Amino acid sequence: MRKLFLVSVIVLLKSGFVNAQCCAGGGGCTVAGGTSQGVLQENQVELNTNIQFIYSDKFYKKDQLDENNTFDNYSSQYEYFRLAYGLSKNLTMSLESGYFLKKKETGLNGDPATTYQSKGFGDLIIFPRYDVINHTGLKAKTELTLGLGYKIPFGSYNDTVGNIEPFSGTTYYITKPTSVQLSSGAQDIIFYSFLFHGFTEKKFSVFANALYVKKGWNPNGEKLGDFASVALFAGKSFFNNLGVTLQARYEWVGQMKINESILLYGKPTNYFPEATGYKKVFITPQVGYTIRNLSAYLSYDFPIYQNMNTSDYYTQVGSKIQTTIGISYKFLTTGSTSKEIKSGMYYCPMHPEEISDHTNECSKCGMALKQKK
Repeated sequence: MRKLFLVSVIVLLKSGFVNAQCCAGGGGCTVAGGTSQGVLQENQVELNTNIQFIYSDKFYKKDQLDENNTFDNYSSQYEYFRLAYGLSKNLTMSLESGYFLKKKETGLNGDPATTYQSKGFGDLIIFPRYDVINHTGLKAKTELTLGLGYKIPFGSYNDTVGNIEPFSGTTYYITKPTSVQLSSGAQDIIFYSFLFHGFTEKKFSVFANALYVKKGWNPNGEKLGDFASVALFAGKSFFNNLGVTLQARYEWVGQMKINESILLYGKPTNYFPEATGYKKVFITPQVGYTIRNLSAYLSYDFPIYQNMNTSDYYTQVGSKIQTTIGISYKFLTTGSTSKEIKSGMYYCPMHPEEISDHTNECSKCGMALKQKK
């Protein structure tokens, strides 16, 4: 069953990472790409990459659609990378980062003077996870994982764009909106928990996670809103290769804050903190297919409730299209437990630590155990 939820979980938080916020942005989640999981096996390596596509031209005042758009639309294409290693059977360490192929805010009526875009690397995330509980039986598996991550800002957070004044010909540089900056420019702390229970014989699992990202202040005197998320999953595997999961997720983002004592020259005109932050509920169907150590997955977020922080003058762009596609490859390095399997014993090719003295199914992925000759 572990294959099933690893296939599906990559998409839990990346949809929150670049949720467009009107003009200034509320930021969403720091992590994109697979935090909804427990730990890897000891000496196991995971290489993961996924691409997320986001587009929205829907603007809200609180929970109501509004035709008074601040700009035409927001879109992004974001590729996320993760390298993870099982230091022990209970502890996994991962390094994660991403690259924006495109991050764009299109001005009203396509006006090039108010259209902003960027591309480039985001931030580096150091993310250890530890299993507090990891019990595997013949019929079920239970796992409780806690994580504490740290985000190091690498991407730009103060890019500018030059506009030419038509009469004098002088070029004036304006800071791009936070929604298209590649980073918040701040150091964040990530608190994470994950609970999993799988029913081996039924090839069915239920799991949940909770995540809180404490955002820091950047050198510009800006603090994007903290992020919180709670999600519930139900998943089932078919034919030992196909996994289908349904996710229900609640997200909350606080309002952006500005330190007026640092902004000595006053608020830039593209900052509207009152139009940042939100409450949202998503339903996300996910499907994945696994061949040996390689998994491919696809998901789509359906927003069923959105309540955006706004004011009488400013709307905020909400969620519309959010989809993710990716692949994950896992392998065991030298020194794995597969060397301890004796002749005549049964083991799982995907999870060599799953050993039995009689025929059975793997408690992690549901695959029939094979006998070592």
